[in-house]
Amino acid sequence: MKEMKMKLTVLVDNNTYIDNYFLAEPGLSFFIEDQDTRLLFDCGYSHIFFENARKMGIDLLFLDYLVFSHCHMDHTWGVDTLIREYTNAILQNHLHKKPELVAHPKAFISTVIDGVGEIGSIISEEKLKQQFKLSLSSVPVHLTDRLVYLGEIPRKFSFESHHPLGRKEGETQDDFVIDDTALAYKSEDGLVIITGCSHAGICNILEYARRVCRDDRIVDIIGGLHLLNPPKEQMQGTLDYLKGLGLKKLHACHCTDFDSKVCLTAVAPVKEVGVGLCLEYR
Repeated sequence: MKEMKMKLTVLVDNNTYIDNYFLAEPGLSFFIEDQDTRLLFDCGYSHIFFENARKMGIDLLFLDYLVFSHCHMDHTWGVDTLIREYTNAILQNHLHKKPELVAHPKAFISTVIDGVGEIGSIISEEKLKQQFKLSLSSVPVHLTDRLVYLGEIPRKFSFESHHPLGRKEGETQDDFVIDDTALAYKSEDGLVIITGCSHAGICNILEYARRVCRDDRIVDIIGGLHLLNPPKEQMQGTLDYLKGLGLKKLHACHCTDFDSKVCLTAVAPVKEVGVGLCLEYR
């Protein structure tokens, strides 16, 4: 009988893992294998997720799912590389399998910041429909028996989610990144939470994942926590919440600054993350 386990490989992060000669950028992309299901979680900012995958012997032309954590450029702009590679495979009659694209219904609405311009997806929903089967959902979706796309995250805690970024097209109010979501993996020891940027608030994400998966145990978090010089109230609220979880590991990366990581060591074993890191969970 085949052993049940999930493997996660970091394809894009702000840093590379020690003694791994890959490319890094301010972005995020994870390759996830759960039994026979192959999934790409975010595409980073540029082409490097594909280059790093190739160096690691990972073939991204055979994916079951492409999942976006949210719309921002450091997570979605690499998708044009994936589209080009699939188009080339079609033109050259190479074997391939196009993935189903899973994201929040608002993930592909243009998002702009005054003086900067577009910071959201540079490819529209209409264009993406020509390339992938789109499954846009604000509610949880089981991608496998044990891997869950969480959908829209309820904003429960008052100390989180106070940092809007730009505005959605056609809207006058600031964008609080309502499309931000995460994945939860139901391991034997508890939940592994896989985040992109945690604009919804990492504590909000954890609380919702526990409810959706009906398991209060959190064994690890891997991804960005959006703790970039956070207000004292947010940092303390996060520490208080995480302290009660008894985390076995915490793989905070991408949009988590050094000072925040130092603070987090008081409540969890913070581990190094970088391109080339591989994690396995049973």
